[in-house]
Amino acid sequence: MIVLGVILLIVGFIFSIPILWTIGIVVLVIGLVLLLLGAMGRAVGTRRHY
Repeated sequence: MIVLGVILLIVGFIFSIPILWTIGIVVLVIGLVLLLLGAMGRAVGTRRHY
């Protein structure tokens, strides 16, 4: 999810598409939250690692 968020941010910035920029930020933040929860050993949706 982190990689997808970064790709969306780059594409949105290059082509000046604000909705891709916004979606990229949201996906990136969700990916980072899941990464932190998985690193703490906490299961998220029956998965321990994302």
